[in-house]
Amino acid sequence: MTRLARHRRLALSLTVWWLLITLALWLLGQALDQPAAPTACAASAGLLVAVGEAGDWLRRRWSAYLIERRSRSSSSWR
Repeated sequence: MTRLARHRRLALSLTVWWLLITLALWLLGQALDQPAAPTACAASAGLLVAVGEAGDWLRRRWSAYLIERRSRSSSSWR
């Protein structure tokens, strides 16, 4: 997969998540009889998507770090 295709896929994924979370927040506000403006829901959804992506990035980096650390420690015993 090329870099451009990877960036497009990421942008599409983030956009879809943002829209779904925006809709969910707006519908939840309507259901609880505490409606919020769609722009407020969109802003909150953007924050949730950003925090989720940052957490996913940290999880992947931490996992790669642990794998690298294990491979270095196991190769030093040989």
